[in-house]
Amino acid sequence: MKDTGYNQGYITYDDEATWLVTYADLMTLLMVFFVLLYTLASFEKKQYQDKLATVQETIKENPEIEGIMKFMGRPDGFDKKIRIDEITGLRTRDSALYRSMDRMVKNSAKTEQLSLEDHSGKLVITISGEALFKSGSASLNPSAIPEINQMIGLFKEFTEYDINIKGHTDNIPIATKAFPSNWELSAIRATTVLKYLISQGINPDRLTATGYGKILPLVPNTTAENRAKNRRVEFVLEKKEKTN
Repeated sequence: MKDTGYNQGYITYDDEATWLVTYADLMTLLMVFFVLLYTLASFEKKQYQDKLATVQETIKENPEIEGIMKFMGRPDGFDKKIRIDEITGLRTRDSALYRSMDRMVKNSAKTEQLSLEDHSGKLVITISGEALFKSGSASLNPSAIPEINQMIGLFKEFTEYDINIKGHTDNIPIATKAFPSNWELSAIRATTVLKYLISQGINPDRLTATGYGKILPLVPNTTAENRAKNRRVEFVLEKKEKTN
């Protein structure tokens, strides 16, 4: 035999590369798995869209159905988080509270001094400072009592909502013995309203009072009219968080 110069003991021949077969099988299984996941996801989305279309038709035929309407109005509703209470209609209490407050504001003798807004699930009733207090005073005007009592009636009906009373002033400084600054004036006015609500039977556990002074104006304090808008008391109603 001709000497090749190589030591044959160091040369091996891997004719049994079975690991390649195992590796190929694993890659194939992974591909099938991800295709299956994609197929299921597409099926669930189509199934959801079909059901959503059915619900929309039902609402068109029954306008009295509430609670789900806001969700149905979203063109991109499928891509947003879906709350179970929006689907099942459990938000009807929120809708009922808003309607009741809206009627109260519209029927009030001081309707021009009241406003109602919905801020991300929080209901905000605003009363102008002039309607509640005389200039530089923290004593409730007797003429404001009927409107406050109407609100109290609704507060008693919707006991699942907490109430944060917020006092606001304009930017005109005040410096009296009773109120060294607008901070004290706004805080004491909010506290005065809180005390009245408690005296009329509202559970103190539902209430908080905060004075903001001039720091949160609705509009720039550039005119007398704007400053009057900024002097106000807000009632912020928010549903209590359930505790386990």
